[in-house]
Amino acid sequence: EFWLKWFGLVPYAVVHGFRVWQLFTYLFLHAGILHLLLNLLFLAMFGADLEHTWGSRRFYTYFFLCGVGAGVINVAVKIALDPHGFGQAVVPTIGASGAIYGVLLANAVLFPDRRVWMFPLPVTVSMKIFVAIMIAIEFFGTLGSSGDNVSHICHLGGMLVGYIYLRRGSYLFNFRNSVSDWKRRRLRKKFEVYQR
Repeated sequence: EFWLKWFGLVPYAVVHGFRVWQLFTYLFLHAGILHLLLNLLFLAMFGADLEHTWGSRRFYTYFFLCGVGAGVINVAVKIALDPHGFGQAVVPTIGASGAIYGVLLANAVLFPDRRVWMFPLPVTVSMKIFVAIMIAIEFFGTLGSSGDNVSHICHLGGMLVGYIYLRRGSYLFNFRNSVSDWKRRRLRKKFEVYQR
């Protein structure tokens, strides 16, 4: 109870109790060993390729941005649906699944034709089809109030934040891209000076 109360993501406590650290700490708590092992399995299978492609620093930035962004979306939706804290706004959310779903989306964008097994079925599908199926499952899981103790909003939020991050030239990322392009031009000028 202590860990869930102070370090799990409780939307009402984040908004009214100013426990902002919960947006970060909920990523490191899990409901059990199976929850932790499944998150680590997906991270090892799909995160390794991203880390090799992007480098460690950019991958960690993306991972934590998806996780914290999923938490912010979770808080916003649950506070909008339960502003007085009598229902879902006081239920803690834990786990790094929102960030994992962001990693899945990045794999679908960068490696769309990669083949993955649809476990337990003996069928392989492309990564983009796999992620589309996962999005559909999460979306329809959000619509139904099945009481399965899974934060489907957090999963979809991680994918949404990952998608916004990956969209070059959209939203606020024109500024980010202009800064990186300026750095690249500056390095190119320095290289030309040394080359002469």
